[in-house]
Amino acid sequence: MRTQYLIALALLAGLSQTPARAQTKEVTVAHQDMIVPFRAAIAAGAVEKATGYKIDWKMFGGGGDVIKAMASGEIPIGEVGSSPATAAAAQGLDVEIIWILDDINNAEQLVVREKSGITDLAGLKGKKIATPFVSTSHYQLMYALDKAGVSSKDVQVLNMRPPEVLAAWERGDIDATFIWDPVLSKVKADGGKVILSSADVAKEGAPTFDAVMVNRAWAEKNKDFLVAFVREMDKANAEYKADEAKYTADSPQTAAIAKIVGANPADVPASLGEYAFPSAAEEASGKWLGGGKDGGVAKAMANTAAFLEEQGRITEIPADFGKFVDPQYAAAAAK
Repeated sequence: MRTQYLIALALLAGLSQTPARAQTKEVTVAHQDMIVPFRAAIAAGAVEKATGYKIDWKMFGGGGDVIKAMASGEIPIGEVGSSPATAAAAQGLDVEIIWILDDINNAEQLVVREKSGITDLAGLKGKKIATPFVSTSHYQLMYALDKAGVSSKDVQVLNMRPPEVLAAWERGDIDATFIWDPVLSKVKADGGKVILSSADVAKEGAPTFDAVMVNRAWAEKNKDFLVAFVREMDKANAEYKADEAKYTADSPQTAAIAKIVGANPADVPASLGEYAFPSAAEEASGKWLGGGKDGGVAKAMANTAAFLEEQGRITEIPADFGKFVDPQYAAAAAK
């Protein structure tokens, strides 16, 4: 009987451990619709092949939604813009940025209806502007309006996810939008005119980026996965930068990217060209993820936090954003 009892205990122990082992080999990753080289790697299953993990790639409409999913424990890793990443840190989430998906550079733009006659930010007074709240586009819009002396009370800023922005534009419900591709190209083609870009806002003191953010406790248990994950993102960027000319409207890489994000393949090459993609070595340096609180990402988050607090989006500013930035995975991928 004792032998049977011990065997039963052993079987129960084995059963209880099986889900835990399986769980370490499965992960849900949140991504968005930004047009970046890594989408082709997603389509090819590159991360799965490199890691052996089963990955559920789940697309979200904006960084705010990704942060909510991470806060609820639904996902441990996801793509977020610098503004929602800052908000997450300020709200006390135990998270860290491990990779810069892209330097937004010129990839987000403020578009108005050409027939509206609006030529500058002052012309937006009394108008309806759509953008995903807590996104980098939202941050840049509010920052630019503030710099131009246009009060938030002078305009009606509407919170919409990218697909909702496009639908509202097509219905004629909005006068302007600060948004990224694939919606950006679509509204520009449908009577839209650009009056401001993310590059313009960066010159005014508000640079932005998209990042990969991960739950810190999960990262500690899955370091090998994250190094391989980062290495695949770096590889995709390197392949793009080595031969940008092959990313034509009818190339397989472009088709794969377009399919993942729901873009028109003809718009993909130009959209890719609006972003900048740092290498793993560059990302590990003080210009980006390295340098602690004095690193580029930490400083950008601190500046973003000051503006978000001023706008009433957050109530407290962490003293050191360096603890929310971890360069170790980029450094390992660069070796």
